[in-house]
Amino acid sequence: MPGENLSRDEARERAALLSVEEYEVSLDLRSAVGGTDTGTGPRTFRSVTTVRFRSAEPGATSFADLVAPAVTAVSLNGRDLDPGAVFDGSRILLEDLAEDNELVVDAQCAYSRTGEGMHRFVDPEDGEVYLYTQYEPADARRVFAGFEQPDLKAPFRFEVRAPEGWVVWSNGVGELVDGVWRFAGTKPISTYITAVVAGPYHYVTDLYERVLDDGSRLEIPLGALCRKGLARHFDADDVFLVTKQGLDFFHDHFDYPYPFGKYDQAFVPEYNLGAMENPGLVTFREEFIFRGNVTQASYERRANVILHEMAHMWFGDLVTMVWWDDLWLKESFADFMGTFSMVEATRFTNGWTTFANNRKAWAYRADQLPSTHPVTADIRDLEDAKLNFDGITYAKGASVLKQLVAYAGRDAFLEGSRRYFKRHAYGNTRLGDLLAALEETSGRDMTAWSRSWLQTAGVNSLTPQVILDAEGRVAELTVLQDAAESHPELRPHRVAVGLYRKEDADGPLVRYARAEVDVDGPRTVVGELAGADAPELVLVNDDDLTYCKIRFDEGSLDTLRAHLGDITDPLARALCWSALWNLTRDALMPARDFVGLVLRFAGRESDIGVLQTLHAWADSALTFYAAPGWRETGGRLLAEGALRELRSAEPGGQHQLTWARFFAAVATGGADLQMLSGLLEGTEKIDGLEVDQELRWAFLEPLAAHGAADEGVLAAELARDDTASGKRHQVRCLAARPSAAVKAQAWAAVVESDALSNALVEATISGFAQASHRELCAPYASKYFEVIERVWEERSIQIGMDVVRGLFPSLQDSRETLDAADAWLASHGEAAPALRRLVLEARDDLARALRGQVCDGGSAG
Repeated sequence: MPGENLSRDEARERAALLSVEEYEVSLDLRSAVGGTDTGTGPRTFRSVTTVRFRSAEPGATSFADLVAPAVTAVSLNGRDLDPGAVFDGSRILLEDLAEDNELVVDAQCAYSRTGEGMHRFVDPEDGEVYLYTQYEPADARRVFAGFEQPDLKAPFRFEVRAPEGWVVWSNGVGELVDGVWRFAGTKPISTYITAVVAGPYHYVTDLYERVLDDGSRLEIPLGALCRKGLARHFDADDVFLVTKQGLDFFHDHFDYPYPFGKYDQAFVPEYNLGAMENPGLVTFREEFIFRGNVTQASYERRANVILHEMAHMWFGDLVTMVWWDDLWLKESFADFMGTFSMVEATRFTNGWTTFANNRKAWAYRADQLPSTHPVTADIRDLEDAKLNFDGITYAKGASVLKQLVAYAGRDAFLEGSRRYFKRHAYGNTRLGDLLAALEETSGRDMTAWSRSWLQTAGVNSLTPQVILDAEGRVAELTVLQDAAESHPELRPHRVAVGLYRKEDADGPLVRYARAEVDVDGPRTVVGELAGADAPELVLVNDDDLTYCKIRFDEGSLDTLRAHLGDITDPLARALCWSALWNLTRDALMPARDFVGLVLRFAGRESDIGVLQTLHAWADSALTFYAAPGWRETGGRLLAEGALRELRSAEPGGQHQLTWARFFAAVATGGADLQMLSGLLEGTEKIDGLEVDQELRWAFLEPLAAHGAADEGVLAAELARDDTASGKRHQVRCLAARPSAAVKAQAWAAVVESDALSNALVEATISGFAQASHRELCAPYASKYFEVIERVWEERSIQIGMDVVRGLFPSLQDSRETLDAADAWLASHGEAAPALRRLVLEARDDLARALRGQVCDGGSAG
């Protein structure tokens, strides 16, 4: 039988045959504590599952999914089956099905250290054990037997035996009865959004209340939980505030009361994702609990994720896609709704600026990779599905929906959503189901729109062309649209075109004219702007209505080089920065020019999220796109500029903190490292800068990477911060040290052993790949191509993805590395498609970097 990688065809065939009536799942998690891990096999727990289901064809054969070290017993319709004969490690063969069936599976399932399935974490601070589950797309089968595909929904009822003193949470309300946690049955949901969280978590409660339109009162019990060690940092009041604001917004606009009873939010350790939308029990990475000072951008990011997951309660949980082809039906909507609701219902009213500058950058990168795909993707199997949680499915899809709102109208969009929920509640849908509802409410032809925006790949570029008359006014303003040769589709765009100028030489750059127009085809004249005064800057896609790469005419580009910081509107400024970064990535602007713009204007950036993005882009420009001969100069300029801005920033403010972190990221010279050491030791002071524990680790990493903090220093810091977070920081810093022996040890720990947890794998990889260690890491370029297929076959898909992406020799930026990647791809045509995709994407990033270096080097003369 095939292995763990369920195909779409198999799922379609099984869904046509089976319908599931209910699950009863009994887990015994008392084995999570006590004893020792011997290394001879995984620590396991008992899982007993009863599934009742119907078959459309009595006598037919099918299978259930289970990934477990051992199966103790299997019975089908009262008939005992030989586990050795029917279980192959990932599937249970079910022959001679009746019309009504009952399957009972008694298994020993493994606790996870990779964040997949039932993850077990031991807190180094106090020795406490914490458990949580994470399944998407298909890891529920690591915890209980079932039919692991989204369109075989059913009600679930869980019971859990746990160590004494623990509390257990699941999707439904639970109570402890005679030593067993028993949970209320759920509504019909997919396997991948069931959840269990168990352990001595710190738990805080609240209540959301609302009077519905029919006069009835809706009460939703709220809960928030985290490890005990983080309780002193947990600002649950702010989590509840955003939660209540979101529930207000979605009830105001969706006209469908929250359908899943309670609303718990668990912040859990070693989490691979940002969060997961399990109904009634949303899980988040615990890094959203802030141990030190952070900027408002961090709080905004957390609020966005809270609201993203809440939107899933309707888009994804109540109504779920049939198969992962239509993953966008939930993720694109949640990504859009997360920002939409945040801007309209919370204190983070500039969320669309962050979306334009940060979120869409993720989409633009993904949409220019050779693996780009339509928003509605072709997902052949589960490995494809795992890789398609990407910038296209999330951020491009959300951008397209933002365009749809401009195209169809806000009211029509929301009314279409309401009809969609009511029509398909607790069911599964495809693209056509949503389009039908939107077509009804908007009166627009959604077929053509969908074909252009959802069913084709690639990103268009929009460039203004301005012709002035003899009096210096606009005679004609044209928007030119083009596309890459590989994806030549030209799309209809609803855009705003803004004209900007300075009212006086020392004044701000402000918009004085704006026109909305439907861009369609290669050339569109914006007639409304004819006769306007000559602009200094033309901004196509002003207000960020569509999804495109913005280009500039030469006059506008000259204006930005001189006056970018004079643009007063934060969104317009963010759009210009994003466009300039795209020019840099496309080898149309030298990297040193982009770095120069950051040095000149970033200090004037008011939006803290945009500033943090600019810092990341400047660092990437230097590391990947700058000519090798300029890197030392560029690094020195960035460090000098960062320190200058750090000293001049408002004491104690979020800009000061952001520049402090950036200074640490780019510090290389002896004086820079002495400054960091002095700030750590207290011999250097910058007025208002609090060097808390998180900032201490941020300063220690560059010190370790440049040989100025040895193992003893890092051990002393861990003693000062002997926590789970401290351990991750220490592991990263240890791997960052400039030693061939250190690199060999880090490589072996990740590639040759599976002893590290997912979080420590990530930390080790992060420390290993230092931009200043190109020579030290050079021997691992050839080793990478020798081991990745074995790693992919032997490790879980999450760890495989981390290793293949994180250890690709991108810092060995030469034609030789590009040739090695091409040779591997040519000789491994039969490798797993998902693995080939990861290598192809990394290879494309490298090729793009090399083109950027040529562009940058050509500007040196």
